[in-house]
Amino acid sequence: MSKTINKNRRPFPSNLRLATAIATIALAVPSLAAAQDNAEDAVAASGEAGKLVYTPADFARFSPKTAYDMLSQVPSFTIHSSDQERGLGQASENVLIDGQRVANKTGGAVDVLQKTPAANVVRIEIVDASTLGIAGLSGQVANVVLTEEKSASGQFAWRPDVRAHYAKPNFFKGNISYSGKSGWLDYTLSIKNPGGRGAFAGPIVLTDASGNVIETRHQLFHSESELVTFETKFGIDGPGTSEGNLTLGYTPYWAPSYSREDRMPVGGVNYTRLNDQKLDGFYYDVNGDYAFDLGGGRLKLIGLRHFDHEPFDVSQINSYADGRPDDGVRFLRNSRIGETVLRAEYGWKGGKNDWQLSFERAYNSLDQRGTLYTLGADGEFTEVPYPDGSGHVVETRYEGIATWNRPIGDKADIQVAAGAEVSKLARLDGDLEPRDFFRPKGSVVLGWRPGDDWDLSLRLRRRVGQISFYDFLAQPNLQQERENSGNPDLVPPQSWEVETEFGKSLGAWGKTRLRLYHHWIEDIVDIIPVGVDGEAVGNLPHARRWGMEWTNTFQLEPVGVKGAKIDLSLELQDSSVADPLSGMHRPISNELKRYVNASYRHDIPSSDWAYGFGAEHYRMQKGYYLTEISEGWEGPLFDYWFIENKDVFGLTVNFTVVNLTNARHRRERTVYDGRRLSDPVLFNQLHDQLIGPIFRLTVKGTF
Repeated sequence: MSKTINKNRRPFPSNLRLATAIATIALAVPSLAAAQDNAEDAVAASGEAGKLVYTPADFARFSPKTAYDMLSQVPSFTIHSSDQERGLGQASENVLIDGQRVANKTGGAVDVLQKTPAANVVRIEIVDASTLGIAGLSGQVANVVLTEEKSASGQFAWRPDVRAHYAKPNFFKGNISYSGKSGWLDYTLSIKNPGGRGAFAGPIVLTDASGNVIETRHQLFHSESELVTFETKFGIDGPGTSEGNLTLGYTPYWAPSYSREDRMPVGGVNYTRLNDQKLDGFYYDVNGDYAFDLGGGRLKLIGLRHFDHEPFDVSQINSYADGRPDDGVRFLRNSRIGETVLRAEYGWKGGKNDWQLSFERAYNSLDQRGTLYTLGADGEFTEVPYPDGSGHVVETRYEGIATWNRPIGDKADIQVAAGAEVSKLARLDGDLEPRDFFRPKGSVVLGWRPGDDWDLSLRLRRRVGQISFYDFLAQPNLQQERENSGNPDLVPPQSWEVETEFGKSLGAWGKTRLRLYHHWIEDIVDIIPVGVDGEAVGNLPHARRWGMEWTNTFQLEPVGVKGAKIDLSLELQDSSVADPLSGMHRPISNELKRYVNASYRHDIPSSDWAYGFGAEHYRMQKGYYLTEISEGWEGPLFDYWFIENKDVFGLTVNFTVVNLTNARHRRERTVYDGRRLSDPVLFNQLHDQLIGPIFRLTVKGTF
């Protein structure tokens, strides 16, 4: 399925060199597979001029209910969801529907396919991005072709989960949708709630620089989230060559969290700290597009409006065992986030050349009102001055991109995209002058298919990143007792990025893909010093990131286990940036370091039963702040075990148990008495806390 990563710095570490070598061997492998090409592949694609084609029959063994159920079983294909950046910009989601990019901010093509009945799928084509003429894509792209004759139908999935310890049950996770067509109008009505739960509890130990215990704690944490999206989508066919779409969505959400720590300092007074957070808001989305033939080409107009009201309330109170008055602090943040995008795309064909011009205007805003309070001896919160916690930040951005695409012979294609963006960034309620930026951007993508079972791609891209408006304003972290000052001088990062991807069919044995990348980044966003003892999110001059992503599907039918497969994914990443305090190179803070996922699934032939198991492991780089270094993870690995029946009164029922091997919540933190590297260690903090088993039920059906 999907997953993405990044990392930078130094020559490849030894484990990255080893993994790359293993991947290269797998790409070159089986002569044995060549001898087995006539063996029946469980999910076998037919080949057509540079593409792999899968039909619904190829996925019958999985009893899919939606188009997404099919796509998620395509061997060795990694689904990359669209980047959630401001504006629409170039494509980033490697999934198309009927050859077209779904340009919206509400989940893109993946979200549409999750609501599309499997019966509406004609085929799924896996093609090289360089053949498409869609700027921003590289490597493999899935094009899901749907039938024009759509019958009215619905589908639903109910996905409750329960944890053995600490968390509240999650009974209302799921989705339901109904789609139909009447003449020139097709429609989809849907409700979904991807709500989640999190919880852990256990000891925290604090030691001094010499390793002596200075405090013990016991923490209980749990969080809940509910995001209920009501959405209506209309599709219009005609008049003439025109077609259009309109999507209306409204999402109320609730995301409370609770943390209780019983603290027992050595030689001090015991006390309890309660941290209570509430995030109860809503957002709405309006997305529309309209396309029609014009002149010798086709014009597509796209518009969207997003608005999010995000009220955040966090309080932290200390209660002491010796009866002294409670003390504490409270932070309220009332934010209104808006985005309006207008985009036009005009494409035409001239001989073997495909051309496209795109223009976009995006307006983004954040209006935050932040207030800070302290708890008095009378038990009442009193407001204290906090002017840096409020502000109104806006950006107006214009982008123009020209894209040229053509084949180079029968086995290669090239795509060139070039353009720039112009933006103005301002605080409307301050005395700072607006800042103007001009950023060139673009890409060159080369795709090559040297044989029927090989494909290669290479991309060189100039990318302009984006920044969080929240970083312009002060944001206290009460739980970690750390505050980021606002930074009005923050600028978007830019990068040169080189990526290459290799894919090879292993015949009846499956498929394997390897992606390698290296990024050179300017104005990387990290933590920087402010004043004598402050810190803020800011820019460091240069950084590098490199890594690999290896995705495999191995079919086990050639060894006699019909209906079985192994999926294996491995991602390794490293990075390098000059530390603002020492000047020495270190990894970029809080980025992915490694991710491994291995799973086994067996659909028992001539039955409705399937079972399987798997495990995943991940680690992030440490977070380097000016007063501390911290690292958090859960593991060492999460295991999962499932059993599934695909015809329980016409329903597919799956029961999964997660974490029988006792993956734990872990955190290591070193806090300094001032600046790290120059001041002594204040304390070391170690978390080793219980998560416990998770039980999940999935019931899917159609109506």
